[in-house]
Amino acid sequence: MAGVVVVFDFDFTLIDCDSENWVVDAFGLTDLFEQFLPTMSWNSLMDKIMKELHSKGRSIEDIEGCLKTIPLDSHIASAIKIAHTLGCELRIVSDANKLFIETILVRHGLLEYFSEINTNPCYVDEEGRLRILPYHDHNIVSVHGCNLCPPNMCKGMIVDRIQASSGIIAGKKQVIYVGDGKGDYCPSLRLTEGDYLMPRKDYPLSKLLNANSDLLKAKPHHWSSSEELKEVLLRLITQLEEEANSLSLMSCNHKEIQESPQELSTFM
Repeated sequence: MAGVVVVFDFDFTLIDCDSENWVVDAFGLTDLFEQFLPTMSWNSLMDKIMKELHSKGRSIEDIEGCLKTIPLDSHIASAIKIAHTLGCELRIVSDANKLFIETILVRHGLLEYFSEINTNPCYVDEEGRLRILPYHDHNIVSVHGCNLCPPNMCKGMIVDRIQASSGIIAGKKQVIYVGDGKGDYCPSLRLTEGDYLMPRKDYPLSKLLNANSDLLKAKPHHWSSSEELKEVLLRLITQLEEEANSLSLMSCNHKEIQESPQELSTFM
């Protein structure tokens, strides 16, 4: 359906784990990670962890190999492919990083279905070390001014841009946002009454919404498993398509009523 933009979070949404924690744990750096987490932002700490992996002789290929062991449920893959076939525009907004997300999607043959991936950028430096950068530049004072989001990324700002660039604000398209975490709360509040929100049951986003339900404009539809995510998503897409077809029919009927007096006058 050309009028629907589906925005997915990644960790604990498209995959049932945290991709960065997966790598940290797999290479035995969990204790180091937890030692520095109280004093460092998550994004900066992951960059430090990549430095530690490099110092231990771990290559980019080692990291990619680890990421390729992350499972992705068949219901999720099916939901992505069907939504794309139906004409939906699929995007990712995630506080992970570009290498991790793209490696996993390529592994499961799903990268081509997404028109855009919004996440923290990264690159391999001249020493062969993976560097993870913030989505928003930390050097810019008050880069996003959002007290709901971490300094490296405001997902709400990204959703604002998606809405503006996709014609959503003008009412031409609608958003279905699928997420689970605290970072998905801010973009949830940017959705309009015509949009749909799919929070994962009993995860931080769901709990925040329950405590602040009066702030939400979009109607929430909860899910708990990959199978349920697929069922709810496809049902909402079908519902939006039926609503769009109904509006289109009403518009055509209205146009015919307006034109009929002119048509009659040609025979008088």
